[in-house]
Amino acid sequence: MAGRFFCMAFGAFMLSGAAMAQEVAVTPLAAPDYFSTAGRDTGLGPDLWRGTAPATARAVILMLATKPLSPAGRGLAARVLATGATGPEGVGRDPALAGARVSALLALGAVSEASAILDRSSGLDRSPELARAAAEAALLADAPDRACAVAAQLATGRDDIYWLRLRAYCQARAGETGAAQLTYDLAQTQVRDPVFGRLMGVKLAGGGDPGPASLRNGLDYALSRDLSLDLAQAKASPAVAAALDRGQATPTLDDATLADAVSLARAGQPDAATLNRLIARATAAEAKVPGKAQNAALIFAALSAPADAAARGELATYSGAETKASPSRMLAMELAADGRLVGETALLALWIAGDSGVAGPPTGDRVRVIRALKTVGLQEDARAYAAEGLAAQR
Repeated sequence: MAGRFFCMAFGAFMLSGAAMAQEVAVTPLAAPDYFSTAGRDTGLGPDLWRGTAPATARAVILMLATKPLSPAGRGLAARVLATGATGPEGVGRDPALAGARVSALLALGAVSEASAILDRSSGLDRSPELARAAAEAALLADAPDRACAVAAQLATGRDDIYWLRLRAYCQARAGETGAAQLTYDLAQTQVRDPVFGRLMGVKLAGGGDPGPASLRNGLDYALSRDLSLDLAQAKASPAVAAALDRGQATPTLDDATLADAVSLARAGQPDAATLNRLIARATAAEAKVPGKAQNAALIFAALSAPADAAARGELATYSGAETKASPSRMLAMELAADGRLVGETALLALWIAGDSGVAGPPTGDRVRVIRALKTVGLQEDARAYAAEGLAAQR
């Protein structure tokens, strides 16, 4: 009897184990975290996005793909977006946001970082957003065959206007003129585009006047380059301009004190003597341009330059530092910095800077951005914002 009970119990155990094994076997795999793939070693850790508000991440990443930034902003944005780290909750597994991340890197001129991420990302054929970013990265890197391979492998969204235009271009490159003409006609019927029409029309015809070059995106760039047009005469989108490295050179400073301050800011060595010289410079400039001179002192002090009682007392009298950011956004950045939330602090700093365009944030906002970045350990980026702001106070 005992043996029979043992056999029954053992059989029940085996059935239970088999059921458990079957249950494990059919458990679906979690979606990949696209943000875990790095574009390069940025010096930031895998916990970069710890605690980051998903709503902030979504808003800023989408913004970075469309709004121009100052050089300091581009450096910070490229650094955080190229970092391989588990994405904010719900964001890292969103292929549309993953595509926006790569598109933002392209807009920042970080083509190699974007390409590195895409080379190690899975599911390009099932995500039109990621696939488009991959195609644009290839076109901007002068690798049209790679862009055409991405288009050929796409499994969903193939009839969207971007892919129709790219497919027409790829068919023309492959010598499939008849197919390219049909695809081109379909694209123009769906959404007529005069610029694409004149460029692609000449490529299909094998001659004619294509008009001026266009640099709105990677496809325009590839067509204009194929037609040997003068790219220097075209107004480029941020992504194309950055890919072509059309950045502005750092201005030459003709003021010795200001030049020293910029050098020390870049080196992360703010000192009391230079701060006092900047304060004296602001006092001497009172009848000329007191705002710029005072701004320089405030920006240098924001890097934690040692300030004695006299210096702090003088700084406290400055009232002309311009601000533009909303108080709520500024508070959110400072709260994130207080919580040592590196990624969220960086994103909010970029959101604040993005509202000011290529000039970067005005002094009143800039000094608080510098302080917040320093608080969370983004010293390199704080120094870049300081040096940039100082150089603008000539």
